[in-house]
Amino acid sequence: MSRQAEVASALQAARTFVSAQELHAQLRKSPRPVGLTTVYRSLQKMANDGRADAVQGADGEVRYRACAADAHHHHLVCRSCNQATEIEAPDVERWAAAVAQDHDFADVAHTIELFGVCPRCRAAAGSVG
Repeated sequence: MSRQAEVASALQAARTFVSAQELHAQLRKSPRPVGLTTVYRSLQKMANDGRADAVQGADGEVRYRACAADAHHHHLVCRSCNQATEIEAPDVERWAAAVAQDHDFADVAHTIELFGVCPRCRAAAGSVG
């Protein structure tokens, strides 16, 4: 298995958004460790190819997750556990198209990520203390 395939496999197994550093720490434990540069390059290529979602967290760090949807979508991400829900936002899509048209822009792309605290993390926080 190639190093890039190992990164892809580890990302698929993660199931939540993870940083390149977190994924690298996990891959360092494997029999064939993967370098941090390879992890970053592989994740970026996967994101560019649409095989991974990339979101910039509230802390400014980019996190990645194996993409579960082929169509354009957005995410609602928990700031606490990084669990994400893929969401469709038709109102946002109409707004983006209208803004682009109003300004005579073509081939417009956008990303919108929403961050909050999921019910499980809220419940866990409520049970502490």
